[in-house]
Amino acid sequence: MIKNYTYIADLSKEFQEIPTDSIISRTLYNDEQLKAVLFGFAQGQELTEHTSSMPAIIHIIKGEARLTLGDDLKEAEAGVWVHMPPGLPHGIYAKTPVVMLLILVKSGEQKR
Repeated sequence: MIKNYTYIADLSKEFQEIPTDSIISRTLYNDEQLKAVLFGFAQGQELTEHTSSMPAIIHIIKGEARLTLGDDLKEAEAGVWVHMPPGLPHGIYAKTPVVMLLILVKSGEQKR
């Protein structure tokens, strides 16, 4: 029997250390339908406001952050889960070291 899956026991342990003043990322999975990217943010690091052409999901795995979602500011900590439609302006600021999973849903990508 072929086992065609990806299994990670604990995403919070994928980055042993996040270098000071850095944002690191690792693609965990990528196919025609979705892409899963794990991010590590050092305290004080941010991704400024931007948009995506496809639906996206943010899951905070570890740490505390401030999310910008459209006109809203939301406090986020481990366990927070956010679905974002295409085109929603969003950003993240790491209040502490943060580990975040980003899932991009390619099958929902808008054609231009």
